[in-house]
Amino acid sequence: MKKMWEEFKKFAVKGNVIDMAVGVIIGGAFGKIVTSLVNDILMPLIGLLLGGIDFTGLQIQIGDATIMYGAFIQTVIDFLIISFSIFLFVRSINRLKHKEEKKTAPPPSPSKEEILLTEIRDLLKNMGE
Repeated sequence: MKKMWEEFKKFAVKGNVIDMAVGVIIGGAFGKIVTSLVNDILMPLIGLLLGGIDFTGLQIQIGDATIMYGAFIQTVIDFLIISFSIFLFVRSINRLKHKEEKKTAPPPSPSKEEILLTEIRDLLKNMGE
């Protein structure tokens, strides 16, 4: 039992697990912001452009069942905006990371041909002296 507890502690305090937990929490908050953007700003504007249609109220009654396709449309638009926002965020982070890697990357080592040419140059210099 003690060994399992030690393994769990190692797993729980690894950087990746903590980073993932922070990502999930921030992602949930980010999702709420984007949902508000969609519900409170974009969908009313889209509804105005389409003649005052409120998508959330669109539904079809079939017998006792109510098909709420407007809510589905709302959810699809919400998903597209959230996924596009996350794409832009990840893309920006990757560009920043790539710039940092370029700054810290050591210069490439000379190729065999460059080394040989340098030796030949040095020999020619020494012969002329």
